Amino acid sequence: MRPLRRPTLADVAREVGVSAKTVSRVLNEDGPSSAETRKRVLAAVEKLGFQPNLMARSTRTGGADTTVGLVVPDLSNPFFGAVAAGIEEVVHETGLMLLMGSSEDDADREATLTRTFMARRVSVLMVVPSVGADHAHLKAPRAAGMPVIFIDRPGNGLTSDTVVSSNRSGAREGVAHLIAAGHRRIGFVGDVPAALYTRRERLAGYRDALVSASLPYSRQLVTDAHHPAEAAEQTARLLELKDPPSALLTGNNFMTIGVVSELARRGRRDVAVVAFDDVPMAETLQPALTVIAQDPKAMGQSAGKTALDRLRGDRSRARTVIVPTTLIPRGSGELPSPARAGSRGRSPTEHA
Repeated sequence: MRPLRRPTLADVAREVGVSAKTVSRVLNEDGPSSAETRKRVLAAVEKLGFQPNLMARSTRTGGADTTVGLVVPDLSNPFFGAVAAGIEEVVHETGLMLLMGSSEDDADREATLTRTFMARRVSVLMVVPSVGADHAHLKAPRAAGMPVIFIDRPGNGLTSDTVVSSNRSGAREGVAHLIAAGHRRIGFVGDVPAALYTRRERLAGYRDALVSASLPYSRQLVTDAHHPAEAAEQTARLLELKDPPSALLTGNNFMTIGVVSELARRGRRDVAVVAFDDVPMAETLQPALTVIAQDPKAMGQSAGKTALDRLRGDRSRARTVIVPTTLIPRGSGELPSPARAGSRGRSPTEHA
C-alpha cells in the first residue's frame, strides 16, 4: 500500500480558498492578513495536519523528512540514553538522523517540543509521554502518514504504536522471588505521581504477587518518591516502623539509588532488595544487587523497526510491543527473611 501523501501549502490554500502566498504570509507572519483569514488558515492547517517546513527556511541542515524526533522526560537518565541508542542503531542505516529533546516530564513542554519537531517536518515522531499530557493534537499528522510511536508509556487521547516493558509481570516476578526467600513484609518504594503508567503497572505486579501468596496488602508499606533523596527518606521511614519490612522492591533506577544509599548509611545488609531497572556497578555493591532488568536498547530497536515499517507503507492497526524483563539474581534479593535465617540449623518452619 502506498504511503498517504502529506498535505502541502497548496492543499491548505485550496481548503481556505486563498492563494498559497496568502497561506505562507499567515504562517510566516511576514505580511498583512485579516484576522478572519488567519483564523481560517490556522483551522485548515489543524484539520489537514499540515506541517510548516521550518527547515526549508533555515540552513536546510538535515533537510526535510530526514530526521526522527524523540522526546524523553530526562536526558540525564541512562535508561533513555539506551533507548535512543537502540533507535539510532536501526534508523541510521536508512540515512535518518535522530534529534532529541527533553520534556522534563512536563506536559506543556512536551507539547511544545512535539509541535516544534512537526514544524521541522520530522519523518517520525517518538515520545515518552509526560504525566497528564494529551496527544490528541497528533491525530492529524498521524492520519496524514507520519508515524507516531510512544515509548515506555502509552499516549493519551491517541491510539498509536507503543513499545513498553513487561512492567507488571516483571514486578510480580521480583516480589515472588522475595516471597520464595521467606519474606512476608515487603515494601514498595515507587516513583510519583501515582498516575504514571510504569508506577501503576509495577505496583499492580507487586500486589499480584502478594495475592498469589495470600499475603495482605498494606498501604503503610507503599511509599512515593520522585528523586533519590526522597527515596532515601522513605526508606528510612519504612525501616523505622514498629514492624518494618524485611525486603524492598524499588520502582525504578532512581528509586534504587536512594534505597541503596540509605541502607548503606545505616549499615544494613540484612534487608533484601530487588530493584526494577539495572543500575551501573550493581555487581559491586555489598551484597550485589538483584534486579528486574529492562532492555531499553531493545525497546529503542523495536520502536525504530516499527517506524521503518510505517514509512515503507504499513498501514495496519496500531500495535503494542511488550519487551520482556529479566530477573537477574545477584545476592540482595536472595537474602533470607529474619525468620527463615533464624531457623537455619533447626527443623525448617514456614513463617506466615
